[in-house]
Amino acid sequence: MDIQIIAAEKPLMAQARPHKPAPFLPMSRAEMDALGWDACDIVLVTGDAYVDHPSFGMAIIGRLLEAQGFRVGIISQPDWHSAEPFKALGKPKVFFGVTGGNMDSMVNRYTADRRIRSDDAYTAGGEGGKRPDRCTVVYAQRCREAFKGVPVVLGGIEASLRRIAHYDYWSDKVRRSVLADAKADLLLYGNAERAVVEVANRLAAGEAPRELDDIRGVALFRRVPDDYTELHADDIDSADEGASRTKGLTVIRLPALEQVEQDKEAYARASRVLHRESNPGNARPLVQRHGDRDLWLNPPPIPLTSEEMDAVYDLPYARPPHPSYGDAKIPAWDMIKFSVTIMRGCFGGCTFCSITEHEGRIIQNRSEGSILREIEKIRDKTPGFTGVISDIGGPTANMYRMACKDPKVEAACRRPSCVFPEICPNLNTSHDDLIRLYRKVRETKGIKKVMVASGVRYDLAVESPEYIKELVTHHVGGYLKIAPEHTERGPLDKMMKPGIGAYNQFKRMFDAAAEQAGKKYYLIPYFIAAHPGTTDEDMMNLALWLKKNRYRADQVQTFLPSPMATATAMYHTGVNPLRGVRRGGSDKVEAIKGLRQRRLHKAFLRYHDPDNWPVLREALKEMGRADLIGSRPDQLVPAHQPPGTGKAAGTRRPVRPDGKTQRFTTKNLRVMK
Repeated sequence: MDIQIIAAEKPLMAQARPHKPAPFLPMSRAEMDALGWDACDIVLVTGDAYVDHPSFGMAIIGRLLEAQGFRVGIISQPDWHSAEPFKALGKPKVFFGVTGGNMDSMVNRYTADRRIRSDDAYTAGGEGGKRPDRCTVVYAQRCREAFKGVPVVLGGIEASLRRIAHYDYWSDKVRRSVLADAKADLLLYGNAERAVVEVANRLAAGEAPRELDDIRGVALFRRVPDDYTELHADDIDSADEGASRTKGLTVIRLPALEQVEQDKEAYARASRVLHRESNPGNARPLVQRHGDRDLWLNPPPIPLTSEEMDAVYDLPYARPPHPSYGDAKIPAWDMIKFSVTIMRGCFGGCTFCSITEHEGRIIQNRSEGSILREIEKIRDKTPGFTGVISDIGGPTANMYRMACKDPKVEAACRRPSCVFPEICPNLNTSHDDLIRLYRKVRETKGIKKVMVASGVRYDLAVESPEYIKELVTHHVGGYLKIAPEHTERGPLDKMMKPGIGAYNQFKRMFDAAAEQAGKKYYLIPYFIAAHPGTTDEDMMNLALWLKKNRYRADQVQTFLPSPMATATAMYHTGVNPLRGVRRGGSDKVEAIKGLRQRRLHKAFLRYHDPDNWPVLREALKEMGRADLIGSRPDQLVPAHQPPGTGKAAGTRRPVRPDGKTQRFTTKNLRVMK
């Protein structure tokens, strides 16, 4: 395949119009008046507090559109109970841009146990309840009510991950594309800088939204043109998944909304094909029937070049929160204000993670110069800076400037991961550029320490002993968070994560480097409970590994089925989309759905908590592993229960009239409650 197909037609900033930027993008009519504006061209509505910083999506898109010459205003966390707050900046001349914020609103508002969260890191004061459920849908509908006829364009991670018919964990059903629910005109998925610039310029030039069907990264409702050949991936009885290549224009038909609602194998097939068509170098358009309309998804956006990434991060961000918040703390801002993003994307392909679906698997890198300029801005402009960069990295800490050795191979590849089941021989795993960057950052005047807080991909790090030495000697402060996720091969294969041996190798190298540097540093491993493909025995073995290695997790993560993730498809369907999906020939996956079994798996991760001992004892007995109950070092939980403990096993069910305690069933065992 010709590599030229993934080259952008024109540079991102080709149509930029230099002019004086606003101190902050206006959030009120008074600010608009101060800027001399009678109206906004574009109004961005966001579920987050407005922080004018490149870690916040609305700031990037707003400043980018401002650089194109548009007058951009922001409506942040409006009261959604009426359309009035959506009229605050007047009628936009070009379009409303709607985003749920930096997180999917349902992930933001609810825990993995479907309990509502009391706080929100992206809200002033950390206050919960400032955004509605399904934020993007609600905001878009209010924009329609506020000013009829103004195009509504969806973007951000919530829209991106809900761009086709998708399983929604919180309602436990398949929902149609958010574009249909929101009744919006266009949906931009992924990091949408290229798409939003072209959409804005073409709408401003008088084109209708329906005419913007040739822009990458755009989803809209349209019929299939007559000159396209349809490749049918919607016949689940056929092994043909629409993967064949044909001459001319082609589009792959996914199983329809009604089909994936009723047929779990059809849902798994749609998930498999969507993820297969994710490489900008070879992806083809997708179409999915929604009732009497066709939802059309163009291929993914072309990744930004380093020059374009630099241009995005060099935009004139004020960097702190909007002054209207006063002294209120915004936890997400406090977390990142001294950190620096150096790259985007991830080629790891972890099935439970949404980074690849949103940012893509081709790494987009900033130049050293751009990164150093931002560090100088942090040093000179951010109040409270003490000389410590709190984190330097991206979705992962150590994929900077890593790429396929052959661009033509990269453009043709359909592997969901470059590092699973092993590191691809075509992948350049050199850490030299990253090591050089670390050294230049440390040499910057006024910088005392540069931290790498988390996100190290350890199976890549072991390829570079020099990187581990550099990391440990200069960039770790006490402990480093790392994510092996599990110890057992069954769940790890479903996660597309390396075996625990890679973690053990990294730990040996980490400990040796720490000893050589004369430091006492520790690894903090993260694990997931209740991931699809995990048995109760897997969790027991993980708990034994944790005890043997003297790890006691204070906080543990229970698998949360986020929209569009491959592991979510496994959870919903019981089918493995990593392999071919065909009626009667699909690979089955055990999903942990019952709340009590999910809590049991979580209890294994916190084997040391006395509140979990009653349920663990009962589980071990039913598993035939009562030998693990006792006080020996090789046993998991003691037989003795300290007074006043044992509550975390869950609220006890009422005793039946016959005096017998009710039971609940987990996979292959029965546990007393």
